[in-house]
Amino acid sequence: MEENTLVKNTLDEIPKANSNAKHIVGLVKQSGKVTGYKLSDETFVSKPDAVAMAKHGDIAGVGIAHRGDTEYLKAIPNGNENDNLGNLPAVSPQE
Repeated sequence: MEENTLVKNTLDEIPKANSNAKHIVGLVKQSGKVTGYKLSDETFVSKPDAVAMAKHGDIAGVGIAHRGDTEYLKAIPNGNENDNLGNLPAVSPQE
């Protein structure tokens, strides 16, 4: 089984992105944990808001996964390591 297929199998949902969907360009972290995201339109959203936006097709390139009762975003594998969420820069909303 191809690695991309295995990773996609860990996702609960892969929403279809709208044509005007934004992309995640940075991670907001507190104590090493992701608490929010910076989007391609320069806005910042909390982790729960980003999950809701992704479910509505407003964020492209991500799927929904869960750990316990918490949902979170995970990059959809596309062969490009540079756009994996874990490889994005940490950013601060004060920037």
